[in-house]
Amino acid sequence: MKLLWTLVAALSVLLSPVLAGAQDFPNRSIRLIVPFPAGGPNDIIARVVGQRMSELAKQPVVIENRGGQGGVLGTDAVAKAAPDGYTIAISSAGALTISPSMEKVAYDTRRDLQPITLVATVPEMLVVATNVPAHDMSELIALAKAQPGKLNFASTGAGSLTQLAGELFKLKARIDIVHVPYRGAAPAVNDLLGQQVQMAFLDLPALLPQIKAGKLRAIAIGAPERAPTAMEVPTTAEAGLPGLLAENWYGMVAPAGTPPAIVAALNKIASEAMRDPAVKEKLASQGAELVGDTPEHFASFIDAETKKWAQVIKDAGVPTEK
Repeated sequence: MKLLWTLVAALSVLLSPVLAGAQDFPNRSIRLIVPFPAGGPNDIIARVVGQRMSELAKQPVVIENRGGQGGVLGTDAVAKAAPDGYTIAISSAGALTISPSMEKVAYDTRRDLQPITLVATVPEMLVVATNVPAHDMSELIALAKAQPGKLNFASTGAGSLTQLAGELFKLKARIDIVHVPYRGAAPAVNDLLGQQVQMAFLDLPALLPQIKAGKLRAIAIGAPERAPTAMEVPTTAEAGLPGLLAENWYGMVAPAGTPPAIVAALNKIASEAMRDPAVKEKLASQGAELVGDTPEHFASFIDAETKKWAQVIKDAGVPTEK
């Protein structure tokens, strides 16, 4: 019994700084890493949500852009940070669920990172160049089947979510189209406009201005519901391919081992920030739908997304570096 009380006392001494830190969290600035360069959708979402978090927490939320390797480098920096809640990230679907299946990365998402909340989803839109003689999903599939291996689709890079969305399209529609990778959305859209490539699945915000101007033709949106900014475009399910769901998303994570009380505090602050009408309005123009869920639900979501895209990679025979 004496030994037991000695162990309890020792444990209390070890935990007291952690518990004290959790009770008054946050009492200094929080570093919010964005694993992409400034100006992109990940950065915009983080800055809008982070600003409101700062106001609610009454502490600065400092954005730090650490781009590289499709979000992997910045995400790894969080995985290696002290688990005290003062270094977190809003990372992407690619870095959290796709890259670990495609290449060797220094972290294991579920082992080295603590989910806080799913922040936002951004649907992928299937579009075609205006010279493509297809105005809906059935016409596009028929065209591809009539010309196997002749049509191509653009992506933002090898191993990107946009490539896997195209690969999923190939699998679900049973068509043979050729992948053409680009370095980002801008050059992919430019070649779509120039009719150098025939189609692409890309983030809605990158396509919306060109769709509204009639320079690209929207076929379907890879989300469960139509987008408020493009209500005229059917979902992939409405277009006849219910299994073709592809959404980019961004989620808040901390280093593994962050105390549950601090994780709960971060979740509360972030969720309240995302419920703010002004925050929702600012991000609606980016095609982003704010979510806000529990750490447990976000962890399950990460697991499901990892399994889904790993299966697509396998079934489509996508080359990997692992």
